[in-house]
Amino acid sequence: MESGLPSGTVTFVFTDIEGSTQLMRELGDGYADVLADHRRLLRECLGGAGGREVDTQGDAFFFSFTRAREAVAGAVAAQRALAEHAWRDGADVRVRMGLHTGEPTVGAEGYHGLDVVRAARICSAGHGGQILISETTRALIGNELPDGVHVVDLGWQQLKDVQEERIFQLSLDSEPDRFPELKTQPEGRKSHADILGEDFDQRIEGFVRQQLERGFERRGPGSPLPAEDLAKLVRPALGTAAVILAILVVGLIAVILVVKFAFF
Repeated sequence: MESGLPSGTVTFVFTDIEGSTQLMRELGDGYADVLADHRRLLRECLGGAGGREVDTQGDAFFFSFTRAREAVAGAVAAQRALAEHAWRDGADVRVRMGLHTGEPTVGAEGYHGLDVVRAARICSAGHGGQILISETTRALIGNELPDGVHVVDLGWQQLKDVQEERIFQLSLDSEPDRFPELKTQPEGRKSHADILGEDFDQRIEGFVRQQLERGFERRGPGSPLPAEDLAKLVRPALGTAAVILAILVVGLIAVILVVKFAFF
């Protein structure tokens, strides 16, 4: 096991510069100085908050902390330092950060497990200047936030390789917190097709059509409902959002229509 690497419950911090390739093209040889300043600031802030530098590759960092609150304090301090720094040639250096707390396996080559992957995916879902944290990290920090920081719930998000995660943003009062949508697909609740099968919509449509046709038969012979009108009545039933009550809702709609047209 690597000496000094935090174990047990650990909070991971991943960072990288958004648009670093484009920045490299714009600055040319000057990019080396920008990268050096970036590394110095992150090491001072994250390391100074108690973080252990696990790895660095190019413009990316991987730190681990024994306490979630220290990780959050370090990330906030780092974003503020980056925002206040006078970058060479007026470069716009924007760093995204992702935090997640878990209980990883620690081996001879460092950390292993899905908690590491989850933290990295949370980071990659963000934008430059943004700090994203997982639900676990959010629960651990409670109301003990750095001054001038508030939490924004960004909801359930689908992360590549690790499925869903409820993600929160740490917004700094001194910095704009309007970022584009996360680079994920909103997870939310599973659709009725996911729960009941891919042919669920087709089965519901068949059920509603059957009930409507029976109702219109009671209007008497010689007055069939045109197919296009029937389709217009069936289609709204397919938009029901209540997954668990979907079949009951559709049945209720059918009953209402039968009663309505029975008295025409």
